[in-house]
Amino acid sequence: MSTIRNPVEWSAERLVEGTQWIGAVARTARGEDQADTRPVIVHRITTSDLRMALTRGLDDLTAMRSDVVALCLMYPLVGAVLAMAAFDYALLPLLFPLAAGFALVGPFFAVGLYELSRRRELGLQGGWRHALDVLVSPSFGAILVLGAGLIARFVVWLVFAQILKDLTLGRDAPSSTEAFLTAVFTEPGGTALIVLGIGTGGLFALAALAAAAVSFPLMLDRAVGLRAAVTASLTLFMHNPGTMLRWGAVVAGLLVVGSLPAFLGLIIVMPLLGHATWHLYRRAISDGEEDREDAADPVATVQ
Repeated sequence: MSTIRNPVEWSAERLVEGTQWIGAVARTARGEDQADTRPVIVHRITTSDLRMALTRGLDDLTAMRSDVVALCLMYPLVGAVLAMAAFDYALLPLLFPLAAGFALVGPFFAVGLYELSRRRELGLQGGWRHALDVLVSPSFGAILVLGAGLIARFVVWLVFAQILKDLTLGRDAPSSTEAFLTAVFTEPGGTALIVLGIGTGGLFALAALAAAAVSFPLMLDRAVGLRAAVTASLTLFMHNPGTMLRWGAVVAGLLVVGSLPAFLGLIIVMPLLGHATWHLYRRAISDGEEDREDAADPVATVQ
C-alpha cells in the first residue's frame, strides 16, 4: 500500500541523490572513472587538413540538414535577444562582446553536432534526437565541467568588457545607438576601446581555442577524463600553432559572416563548424590502434 511521504523525507532523498550525482560528475571530470586507457596520440596537421575538415563538415550538414537546422534554431533566437539589447542603451556597449562570446562557448554547445557526425561516420542512424545521447556518455561529467568552465570564462569576458568600456568612454550609458557609435569611432577613448577590446577578446578566444579545440569530441568519442582531454587539445595547439591559428581565424571569420543579417546565418555556420570540428579531431587524434593510411606522423602522446 502506498503512503504519503513527508516533505522532509522526500527532500532528504533528493539531497542524497543530488550529492551522489555531483560526486559522480567530479570523479568523471578528474578521470577517476576513466575506462579508456589507450594513449591519446596527437598528429601533425596542415592547412589541407583544415580544408578536408570543412569539406566533410559540409557533407555532414548536407546529409543531415533538417536535423542540424532543428538543433541550431536557438542561435538566431539568441541573436534576436542580442539585437533587442540594442534598444536598451544601457546594454548597447555589451552587444559586440555578447556576439563575440559565440566563439568562447560554441565548442560546448556544438557537442550534439559532434555526436551526429560520429554516428554518421559509424554508419548509424543520426537524427536530432540522437544528439541527446551525449547525456549518457561515459564522459558526460567531464563534458559538463569543461562546458561550465567556458561559460564562466564568457561571463568574465563580459565583465571585463564592461570595465573596459567604463575606463575608456565613461560610466554613463549612451543616450542612443548613434551617440554610442559616434563616441566609439570619433573619440580617443573609442579608439582605445576598439584596440583593447579586440586584443583582449582575441586572447580570451585563443585560450578557449587552445583548451577546447578537440577536448569535447575526444571526451564524446572515448571515456577519458577532463585533464587528458584538455592536455591533448593544448598539445595539439603547441605542436601545430600556425595551423591552429589559421583554424581560429576561419572560425572567427565564419562566425562574423553568420552573424549577418540578424544572426540568421548561424543556422548554417554553427553546424558547419560543429561537424568540421569533429572531422578535424579525427584527423588530429588517434589511439594508436587505428590503421589510417592518411595519418600524419604523431608528434606527441598523452597518457
